[in-house]
Amino acid sequence: MGEPLLLDTALAACRPGALTPALDRATAEDRATLLKAVADPVRLQLLGLIRTADAHEACVCDLTAAVGLSQPTVSHHLKIMTTAGLLRRERRGPWAWFALVPETLEGIRAILD
Repeated sequence: MGEPLLLDTALAACRPGALTPALDRATAEDRATLLKAVADPVRLQLLGLIRTADAHEACVCDLTAAVGLSQPTVSHHLKIMTTAGLLRRERRGPWAWFALVPETLEGIRAILD
């Protein structure tokens, strides 16, 4: 006899449609793209290296040596982070330099709060 009462209580507590999304779909997709861009160990290493470098920027040639990967591989990771808005790219002579975009990093912090 106790089971029907528990079932009735459980059904009464369930209110389909009672919740409203905290984020609209477009915002959720933007945030997911940003999180995917940092969801890789090499990318986290690269971000850390750039964050601790002078002026929060680094040349791809220095990053390649620091992570021990080929230049094309490092460039691939940097492109993903640049596309996501985490980094800004600037060509200086034959080299590409990458700098942090502080506002985007703040956006990641806000997602986690």
